[in-house]
Amino acid sequence: VLNDDYEHIFPEDPFLEETGPNARVWRTYLAESAIFDGNMVGEARDGLDAMLVFAGLFSAVVTSFLVQTSQNLQVDYTQVSAALLYELVRAAAEGASANMTVPSSLNPNAKFVPNTLDVWVNGLWVVSLALSLVVALASVLIKQWLHRYMSLRSGTPGERSHVRHYRFGGFETWQVLTIIGSLPVIMHISLALFLAGLVLFL
Repeated sequence: VLNDDYEHIFPEDPFLEETGPNARVWRTYLAESAIFDGNMVGEARDGLDAMLVFAGLFSAVVTSFLVQTSQNLQVDYTQVSAALLYELVRAAAEGASANMTVPSSLNPNAKFVPNTLDVWVNGLWVVSLALSLVVALASVLIKQWLHRYMSLRSGTPGERSHVRHYRFGGFETWQVLTIIGSLPVIMHISLALFLAGLVLFL
C-alpha cells in the first residue's frame, strides 16, 4: 500500500477531528506499522526457530559427551576393586603370605586427583553446554515477547496506535533485535569451545 493511497482508503476526517481517536492519521499509522512489524517479526521468528532447533540438537550432543567424560573426574571404584582383586589372586597363586605381600600402590582411601586434561575437556564442554542452553532459553523468551508484541490490540485506532508505540518503545529500549543478532555469535562460541574440547579429548 502506498502512502498516497491512504487518502482514498480512509475517509476524510470531519472538521476539528483530525487528531480524534478515530482520525485518519491513526489508521494510516496502524496500516504502515502493521507492514513494518510483520516484516520485522517475521524475519526475527525465522531466525529464532532455526537457532532454537540447532541449540537443542547441539545441547543433546554435548550432554552425551559430558555423561561419558564426567566419569573421569571421580574415582572408578570398579577398576580399583578389580585391580586389588587381581593382586590378591596373584599373591594367593604364588603362595605368598599376607606379611610377604608387596603393598599395593592402589589405595581406595587416597585423595583422588583427576587428570588435568580431563578437567580441561569437561570444563570446556560444560561452558559450551551452558552457552547453548542460554541461547535456547533466550530464543524461547524472545519468541514469547514477539507473540505478545504482535497480539491484537482492542480499542479505537488512536488507543491502538499508542499501545503499539509503547510496545515498540520497549522493543527498542531492550535492544531486542541486537539480542537476536548476538545469539548466533554466542552459538559460534559454544561450538568453538566444544571443538576445542573435542581436540583435547581425541
